[in-house]
Amino acid sequence: MATPFKRPPAQPDLPAIEESILGFWEKNGIFEKLRAKNRGGPRHSFIDGPITANNPMGVHHAWGRTYKDVYTRYRAMRGFDQRYQNGFDCQGLWVEVEVERDLGLNSKREIEEYGLDNFSRACADRVRRFGQRITEQSKRLGMWMDWSDSYYTHSDSNIEHIWHFLKTCHENGWLRRGHRVMPWCTRCGTSLSQHELLGTDTYQELTHTAVTLRLPLVGKPREHLLVWTTTPWTLAGNVACAVSPDLEYVRVRGPGDDVYILSRGTLDRVLGSDSEVLESFPGSRLLGLKYEGPWDELPPQHDVPRRIVAWEEVAEAEGTGIVHIAPGSGAEDYELGQSEGLPALQIIDGEGIYRPEYGELAGRAVADANDFILASLRAKGLLLESAEHTHRYPVCWRCKQEIVFNLVDEWFIACDQIRPRMIRAAEQVHWIPDSAGLRMRDWLENMGDWAISRKRYWGLPLPFYQCPACQETTVIGSVAELRERAVDPEKVDSLPELHRPWIDEVEISCHCGQAAARVPEVGDCWLDAGIVPFSTLDYLGNDQEDPDSNWNRWYPANFITEMREQIRLWFYSMLFMSVAIRDRAPYETCFVYEKVMDDKGQAMHRSFGNAIGFDEAVDRMGADVMRWMYVGTNPNSNVRFGYGPGRAVVRRFLTLWNIYAFFLTYAELDGFDPASPAPPVAERPVLDRWILSRLGSLQNQAKQAYEGYWVYPLVDQLEHFWDDVSNWYVRLCRRRYWKSQADADKAAAYATLYQVLGGIARLMGPLAPFLAEELYQNLEAHAPEAPESLFLCPWPTADEAVIDAELESEFEIVRAVISLGRAARAQSGLKNRQPLAELVVGTADPARRRAVQRHRDLILAEVNVKSLRLTEASSSMLSFSLKPNFRSLGPRFGRSVNSAARAIAELDAAEVAARLESGESVAIQLDGRPEALSDQDLIVRYEGIAGLAVAVDSQLAVGISTELDSALELEGLARELVHAIQGLRRDAGFEIADRISLAIAGPDLPELLAAHAEEIAGEVLAENVRVGSLEGAEARGEIRIGDSAYAIELERQSPA
Repeated sequence: MATPFKRPPAQPDLPAIEESILGFWEKNGIFEKLRAKNRGGPRHSFIDGPITANNPMGVHHAWGRTYKDVYTRYRAMRGFDQRYQNGFDCQGLWVEVEVERDLGLNSKREIEEYGLDNFSRACADRVRRFGQRITEQSKRLGMWMDWSDSYYTHSDSNIEHIWHFLKTCHENGWLRRGHRVMPWCTRCGTSLSQHELLGTDTYQELTHTAVTLRLPLVGKPREHLLVWTTTPWTLAGNVACAVSPDLEYVRVRGPGDDVYILSRGTLDRVLGSDSEVLESFPGSRLLGLKYEGPWDELPPQHDVPRRIVAWEEVAEAEGTGIVHIAPGSGAEDYELGQSEGLPALQIIDGEGIYRPEYGELAGRAVADANDFILASLRAKGLLLESAEHTHRYPVCWRCKQEIVFNLVDEWFIACDQIRPRMIRAAEQVHWIPDSAGLRMRDWLENMGDWAISRKRYWGLPLPFYQCPACQETTVIGSVAELRERAVDPEKVDSLPELHRPWIDEVEISCHCGQAAARVPEVGDCWLDAGIVPFSTLDYLGNDQEDPDSNWNRWYPANFITEMREQIRLWFYSMLFMSVAIRDRAPYETCFVYEKVMDDKGQAMHRSFGNAIGFDEAVDRMGADVMRWMYVGTNPNSNVRFGYGPGRAVVRRFLTLWNIYAFFLTYAELDGFDPASPAPPVAERPVLDRWILSRLGSLQNQAKQAYEGYWVYPLVDQLEHFWDDVSNWYVRLCRRRYWKSQADADKAAAYATLYQVLGGIARLMGPLAPFLAEELYQNLEAHAPEAPESLFLCPWPTADEAVIDAELESEFEIVRAVISLGRAARAQSGLKNRQPLAELVVGTADPARRRAVQRHRDLILAEVNVKSLRLTEASSSMLSFSLKPNFRSLGPRFGRSVNSAARAIAELDAAEVAARLESGESVAIQLDGRPEALSDQDLIVRYEGIAGLAVAVDSQLAVGISTELDSALELEGLARELVHAIQGLRRDAGFEIADRISLAIAGPDLPELLAAHAEEIAGEVLAENVRVGSLEGAEARGEIRIGDSAYAIELERQSPA
């Protein structure tokens, strides 16, 4: 009979299957049909965190994009209407740096010489090019999005919505221009914000030269402060030294008549333990003392009143307990300087070059000045010691150059007023895991003002216009307002885009009547990404009060997800901007995951030789394998990505594939028709009812996992389920498929396995869509009323009437008995194919006894024994021995431990074992007093009584009879021969359905065949069995069983 099934290959080529499925989806417009099917259904709003369109997608991006696809696919199968809008992050230094490399540029000066118009076009071209590349890579991953509707953060709409946000901040009085010390990249020529510095893992282990200086105290001849720093380049800006008022400090005799001052806790490390201490005193005594600085001769230092100030942050873990303070070159130093009224000297320019007024340092780059500085300090007699020091130090997260801290003018948004509102809004968000919410709260409670300006080119043009006459700052909130205020409105109309240099040509009319130009800075790139909850829904173009507007239909997002570092970046910027505009969080559920590392747990870097590109990985292992690795990892842990873990996933997939191939092979042979009626589930054999109950329970678990945005346990549950299908259900039901008669039992077996495979495909569909679709297409799609694709099918709902929790529990007990029976057999050394006389199960638990009784036949078949006996007293199966645990008893009884050992030797070992198993203690008499012993004090060993091999766990004892009679030995021989014949059939390439003639030569055959010829013939599909040989044998083999050898010959009786 012709069947609709195609027999699959033994080994699936997963990448080839995926390419085929991609073609099927594309050719048949499956995604478009899915969207049409769900249009008008319940809404699920998801915002895609924009991937930077600057380089090809990496395997680390694929983790997050897998999660996004998993949850949108699941919601789609539930019938939810969704937007499917992918996002691309397009502006900022990460794009500029790559374009500079492409063009061979290496400084802001070279960019300006090249031309800002040409540079901006090159940035836009790169964004378009890599946006297209990432789109194709994402499709290959299996990600479904409306790619034609992707948003780009450099769009005019995105920029205009940010202008609206900035105007709102200005109207609230939060926008200000400040003179502050900022993290500064000298190569990029711009600052970094606090969330960039802390949220992008910019701190690295770096080695710098640390110096210990001896700075003379004014008015105290030959007395010196010992001052330590790891940034000698900042010494030109020194205006103070800081001590802790509460620490103990000492005056110590130095060389000659010199006296050194440092903290007591650092003395041994800095000067040695044999130093002569002249005086000890609190740090408060040093406050206000003046000292001579390391660069007093420099003009900016002439009027600086250097003095010692108090600072609670001074510690003794490093250095000398006296800290060099340069408010113009350190963020903490600047804050201290503000509170102490200290001057802040700007010693370098934006390129990291010492300013002209800094004498012999002028014109030197801080990155190259170290040797000169050390030589100068040494020549002045100020350098006590220099040494290499390794510590954590920040680098630019875009170009990887070491940053400096520099005094600059930047634009800030003040956070004091909005902070409590953001904290309240964040508390309304469902954070997954909970720790993500705690991290966000910690960040919000401690965040500084948001530094939003960057002295660069390709980015959001800040809409700030400063009047040169009245100094008023005007903030423009829209293009319409810009045109209304423009000196020449036609320049606004003719703008090709809202970017530099074109936007710079537009001036506005100040209220005082003067023309005002835009400030040259561009915005922090996290403004670009943070506004997308508004710009992607055209907030400014919608009626926000209309409940049916596009804005109100999709805002706020039900769900977002990105890696943990985005808590301080994208999640933060969205929260900030949404609270400012709408006073609420723009997302309801936020799911956070960790990082992708190599398979040894190390960070991936090209320089390490362990980096794996997305294209390489997907070509070699396939997208589903990658996705399975991602979703099978606890989001609280890093993914260990590599080809070794990938092969492990393939092996797990192969178990499922083998079930699929087994079913299709026999379904094709028997002409199974899925539409044919099958017996009701309640009337099917217990194995069918058990596996269908397991499927129903798994469906409930899957719904819980997907609904809770926590799918990694589901991966394990799916794998355990198909392991159960393979190792228990299919293995125990094979004869139901092999038998020739097409009865109700066989129909039930086919219907059950068909339903199970279809159920697996649906439940794993969002996780591994390609393999799931492959199963569906071959199993179900050909049915007349079947949906065209798995993903056009409704999500499966568990049939609660089929779920039998008691049966599932019984099978757990049965499998425990079988496992212990096999363990006992392994102890005895008896082969699994050797039948045994008796299995003894020891348990007093009524539920376990009932389960064993109900499933007696299954247990007997699986353990390969003839009879089963239950006993309540497992001790009757065992002989016990007892020893003292001297590790526990020795410290407790000391010299009396030998007396305790003698008392233990007199105990009844079986009785002790029973008492300990029930949680009771055991009493002994020791030196005339009672002592209670626990299972920690005693070592109980057991073995089966004569004739039994026994295995036990905390609930069961299972023993097998080890005595064999001649009938059992003959039956064992028959089963060994069957196994050998089946192997010979397979190796010779015989088809499963081929009938054969069989000849066997060897000892004891007359007795063997008299008892088991029919059984052997039935198992191996032999039409006839003879002793001797076959003239036309097509396959020959030999097997040794014990000391005997048997020759086997086979000949096909019917064509394959």
